[in-house]
Amino acid sequence: MTDLLTAALTAAARGWHVFPLAPDAKYPALHREELCPRTGPCTAGHAGWERRATTHPDVIRRAWSHGPYNTGLACGPSGLVVVDLDTPKHPGDLPPPKWAERGVTDGHDVFAALCEEHDPYGQYDTFTVRTGRGGTHLYFTAPPGLVLRNTCGEKGQGLGWKVDTRALGGYVVAAGSTVAGRPYNLALDVPPMPLPVWLAALLTPKAPPVAPLDSAAVRARIGRLQAYTRAAVRGETEKVAGAGEGVRNHTLFASAAALGRLVAAGTLPEHDATDALLDAGQKAGLGEAECRRTIAKGLARGAGRAA
Repeated sequence: MTDLLTAALTAAARGWHVFPLAPDAKYPALHREELCPRTGPCTAGHAGWERRATTHPDVIRRAWSHGPYNTGLACGPSGLVVVDLDTPKHPGDLPPPKWAERGVTDGHDVFAALCEEHDPYGQYDTFTVRTGRGGTHLYFTAPPGLVLRNTCGEKGQGLGWKVDTRALGGYVVAAGSTVAGRPYNLALDVPPMPLPVWLAALLTPKAPPVAPLDSAAVRARIGRLQAYTRAAVRGETEKVAGAGEGVRNHTLFASAAALGRLVAAGTLPEHDATDALLDAGQKAGLGEAECRRTIAKGLARGAGRAA
């Protein structure tokens, strides 16, 4: 058994999904979509590296019997988030001023600064791989129920200069591989830690800001409805806006249920009902999130469907 096959099988034995990378390189050793023969694993459509990644030893042995492949580790199917701490690639690859003034010289320094800021007493003894160019891959288990994707440097949700992350949709070169003749070596063989809470928070995509509700625009939309529907909306929203503390939520639910019957009849668009009731509920002093939950339940009740 070759060392490269052993590396692939070892990663798979940990429950991590692997696929072949080109010999001594980082890119997948699989056909591109435009060259897909639509046979074998691609019979039902092109299957890329993430779908092809596997933990099955027999499949791995067959694949690696065709060449001296490196091991690609698909982070998403493996339930991993890998933090990639990189080093400068050339003398002109310098840190941005905000990092340079803190004495940062590479991704390791950036990550250390982030740890000092967010969790100064944390211990990060997790599965670690040293990359061919002197970088480091820190393996963490992905938080259950939280979808995280790749980040690159300081772009978007990125952590900082020379710090990338690989999660759903991303892969890393596994230990035991070589790239340009330089090996990827196992540096710390311990189970991956759960992704620290502060790291998960930094990597979680921020929800886009919600534009404030335009009351005048809502009134204009309601004004274009049929007279009976306009009167019904006006009556129910006036009830909600005038409801006192202690009965506001109940009133909002009842009014939503009443308008839900018009929504079901097709005379009132659901988004118009929602916005009119939301405007009234907020005028009564209810929070937006609470209003939306109550309105959704009330509309569903009035329309005769499950909330």
